[in-house]
Amino acid sequence: MLNKTFQGPQKGTHPLVWFAAIICTIVSIAVIIAGVVVFVGYMVIHPRVPFIKVTQAHLDKFQNDPTSLLETAITIIVRAENDNTKAHASFSDLKFALSFQGLKIATLVAPPFDVKKNSSVDFNYVVDSSSIPLSSEQVDQVDGSLKRDRISFDLKGNVRARWRVGLLGSFRLSGHLNCRLNFHPSNGSYIKSPCISRVK
Repeated sequence: MLNKTFQGPQKGTHPLVWFAAIICTIVSIAVIIAGVVVFVGYMVIHPRVPFIKVTQAHLDKFQNDPTSLLETAITIIVRAENDNTKAHASFSDLKFALSFQGLKIATLVAPPFDVKKNSSVDFNYVVDSSSIPLSSEQVDQVDGSLKRDRISFDLKGNVRARWRVGLLGSFRLSGHLNCRLNFHPSNGSYIKSPCISRVK
């Protein structure tokens, strides 16, 4: 007995399906090309993140009188650095708090500013605090620090940076600074240690 299979009339693919397939193919190719362009551009230009760092400081005055009042003066040089050779950088919202043993001494701020290609800008902050009342525990800590000839201040804050690199587009980020500034109170010299903003 011969088995026969009968098929009805076959329908062709709907034009809308072909159109959607063509669009998807074009989009996929465009995404691949864009990715290659960005990767090659990054390898050629190699953009670097602008940053803030403390380059130098000096403890100009540190006096603790018998009434447990502390007077201090500090000079801090903060540098905004842009290592990109082909892109300007813009900084804004620079705001750092300087404190001693949890007591806020001063706030370091700067208006929005630009840094040219492969360049830097320095800010010279001179902090001259008024008399700071210390608790008995803080007085003991200060006395111990003076005996060790090492006194510490905390510098914390944030900054925003923006820079445009050719076809790669515009980059924006927030940087956070959190470091300890150490000094020899005997001569006011700064004990250098890394103090640089990190991407948040």
